[in-house]
Amino acid sequence: MIHLGKYIEIAINWLTENFASFFDALSFGIGGFIEGFQHLLFGIPFYITILLLAVLAWFKAGKGTALFTLLGLGLIYGMGFWEETMQTLALVLSATCLALLLGIPLGIWTGKSKRCEKVMRPILDFMQTMPAFVYLIPAVLFFGLGTVPGAFATIIFAMPPVVRLTGLGIRQVPINVVEASRSFGATSRQLLFKVELPLALPTILTGINQTIMMSLSMVVIAAMISAGGLGEVVLKGITQMKIGLGFEGGIAVVILAIVLDRITQGIARSKK
Repeated sequence: MIHLGKYIEIAINWLTENFASFFDALSFGIGGFIEGFQHLLFGIPFYITILLLAVLAWFKAGKGTALFTLLGLGLIYGMGFWEETMQTLALVLSATCLALLLGIPLGIWTGKSKRCEKVMRPILDFMQTMPAFVYLIPAVLFFGLGTVPGAFATIIFAMPPVVRLTGLGIRQVPINVVEASRSFGATSRQLLFKVELPLALPTILTGINQTIMMSLSMVVIAAMISAGGLGEVVLKGITQMKIGLGFEGGIAVVILAIVLDRITQGIARSKK
């Protein structure tokens, strides 16, 4: 009988014991990043935030989305979940930023190197198909309870789409455009930043949209390790059998997801 889990447990325990100072520093940095987003969102009055998001939705996704944003966020405030929504939004934005910081360079690398793509493909498959709850185990062992392990698990779960779609966008750049740029004396850096990335931008933005949606879905699960936000409202409704509270939290998550999805899709369409 093969006890694979035993060896994984030994490896995680070894990392926890020997890299405790590294994980403490990482926890401090990620925690400060998340708190910065939270202070920013909490410092803006709710009506200004709603108005700004509605205006952004108007310009990027149309009048219908702007009206939905206005009414939907107003409903969230009316239900008394504004603070939890801002906590969730802060965690989603911070986890998405960190996932993009790692994912876009990896995607560029996979788009330019077939060897890297062959290595990364099974890793990304593993990251996407592993049940999301499993990521909570090492996150808690490395960072304890709170928003930091929630962000850590979210980054791992949400990063694959942007890696895949960035690589796809780079590979879809027409060969004749690349050759013409090189014939005019463009360096590798100029070719990447002035030709390949601008042409791949719509595909990359689609990957960013998917990363945001996956971050939001994982943030709800991360409430199990005290990540807070709307996920905690839903979890409380489940554990305490408060059906109404659970549905209210779920409705708030759906509204936030639709608003973020429509705005990011609108930005991607405008870049095409």
